[in-house]
Amino acid sequence: MKDQNLDLFDPRTAVMDPEYSPTRTREPDFAFAFNDSNFSDRVLRIEILGDSVDGGSDSNGRNSLADWARNRKRRREDFRKENDMYHSFAALDITECPEQIISCNQIDSEDADTENQDESAVAMIEEPNSGDEAANSDDSTWNCDSPRVVKVKTLHISSPILAAKSPFFYKLFSNGMRESEQRRVTLRINASEEAALMELLNFMYSNTLTTNTAPALLDVLMAADKFEVASCMRYCSRLLRNLPMTPESALLYLELPSSVLMADAVQPLTDAAKQFLAARYKDITKFQEEVMKLPLAGIEAILSSDDLQVASEDAVYDFVLKWTRAHYPLIEERREILSSRLGRCIRFPFMSCRKLRKVLTYNDFEHEFSSKLVLEALFFKAEAPHRQRTQAAEESASTSRRFLERAYKYRPVKVVEFELPRQQCIVYLDLKRDECANLFPSGRVYSQAFHLGGQGFFLSAHCNMDQQSSFHCFGLFLGMQEKGSVTFAVDYEFSARTKPAEEYVSKYKGNYTFTGGKAVGYRNLFAIPWTSFMAEDSLYFINGVLHLRAELTIRH
Repeated sequence: MKDQNLDLFDPRTAVMDPEYSPTRTREPDFAFAFNDSNFSDRVLRIEILGDSVDGGSDSNGRNSLADWARNRKRRREDFRKENDMYHSFAALDITECPEQIISCNQIDSEDADTENQDESAVAMIEEPNSGDEAANSDDSTWNCDSPRVVKVKTLHISSPILAAKSPFFYKLFSNGMRESEQRRVTLRINASEEAALMELLNFMYSNTLTTNTAPALLDVLMAADKFEVASCMRYCSRLLRNLPMTPESALLYLELPSSVLMADAVQPLTDAAKQFLAARYKDITKFQEEVMKLPLAGIEAILSSDDLQVASEDAVYDFVLKWTRAHYPLIEERREILSSRLGRCIRFPFMSCRKLRKVLTYNDFEHEFSSKLVLEALFFKAEAPHRQRTQAAEESASTSRRFLERAYKYRPVKVVEFELPRQQCIVYLDLKRDECANLFPSGRVYSQAFHLGGQGFFLSAHCNMDQQSSFHCFGLFLGMQEKGSVTFAVDYEFSARTKPAEEYVSKYKGNYTFTGGKAVGYRNLFAIPWTSFMAEDSLYFINGVLHLRAELTIRH
């Protein structure tokens, strides 16, 4: 990746980009000097090569975003090969060359929007192809299989202006060139890059662009990346963010070449694309068919969101397996994607212990990788609540979010199981004050499922009307998931931490013979009105958290 943070070229330190910092001095506008020999010290000769791929365009001559994406993907491998050649060629010592020639046909050659190109306005000198340009260029290395030069444009340029904006041009002009003979510099580009390069050069003088369509702006962004013009990359990124975002455009921004994605100037654009996708597909069950067709970059953006609306992290794990099995049928590829990319999107510490056991039995993950994740999750579950909060706080400052809890439909629980002397489990459910407040006047929240004696159970917290006093109150219930006509006799006890001792105090106990789908509990667990339960001086909220405990024992 090119260094885009040099003080000499970075608008943030060189007072170059007023749009991003209104308190800074506006950068001088040198548009009057563009292609004017009176204000220029060099001549830039642009050799335009014929493109081998036709670009699709609509009736107005504008490339659609879909066409732009299709052509880019079609030539991705060619760009990668040419890019390696480009960097090695650009680094050559050319101090002895009578004319400096840089071949840029390796720059991502996409069809650009040419509707705003007014060549007469810049007094462009066009030279017809005489057929011997290549012979005169002393560049036989690049002429073996390359397309022929179809057009030549010549510009008068100011080396200080271009060098101040771009490390590429700075190195080009400070490479030991002597005056007089070496005043001509030649660049070779593909025909589809012509409009983007002209926009870029004009921007380096005027700090503005004439184009405003997404495909054309993306082409300029790619050219600005290749020629290391960070200020133009920021400008294009801002204009693209201001355009209406669609799933198609958001995915396109996330699938730009890695050199562009890694640039600080483009980070706000990729962040906006991720936020758009995360918000649009917040409920993945609602858009499951559509989400299943998304590429890897889109899935990562959605699953990285804290606001994902899912029943539990178990559901996220199941979805990831379903998506990877559909898109990567080969087990080796699937394991690679899960360990390097999507495995980081699953928050294993919030999966149920039952599901974590299954993780170790599946072969989708490398065994060493899955074992590490499961062990880490179990250690987190075993930590005291304050240690869990500390780990989550530390994690929030990093790119990984594995210790941060999402807003699950079913609240996570901590379960301790015993087999002897009797089958028993102790379940801990914590609810935040705002979660309880959202229950009023008739809401309810469910816990994740937990198991006892092979049967699935859950807790549910309710805001009810007290049957006797006719006021709202907090209730807690225990339910058994429906599974045939099994009956199950259970002793149960509900407890809650209370101030000032902050110890668990028993609030209700009983026994019940469950059948599928039945629930039992207490409508007014604390025997107080809802207003007293939610009051600032409530005995039941400790640092804003209500700590509940349910103890279940199988009756014999």
